[in-house]
Amino acid sequence: MSELRMTIDALDRHLIEMLRLRQDCIDRAIQLKPAEGLPARIESRVVQVIANVRASAVAKGVDPDLAASLWRSLIEWSIAREQAELGEGNAGRPAADAAELPETRPRSGGKA
Repeated sequence: MSELRMTIDALDRHLIEMLRLRQDCIDRAIQLKPAEGLPARIESRVVQVIANVRASAVAKGVDPDLAASLWRSLIEWSIAREQAELGEGNAGRPAADAAELPETRPRSGGKA
């Protein structure tokens, strides 16, 4: 059991690294969307991402409902972050507690 827990912990660290890369992409989208006149929430893109995730999950033997649920949370967090930075408020976002809203202060290391 100890080895299994160490493996799970290592996988969790790797997932956090991947989430960081995804968050960096969201931060880049925040920079690009205004120039292209795009809002934070683009419903067709949300649908596309969920469909892609479900298909990938099926292909890898992962429960597609679990994957879709996790990604919906990621997507809503990402949209909320974009809306906060783009000045769109929380229009179109499901109700959330203030504690669920993303941290939007610039990070250390020169990245904004």
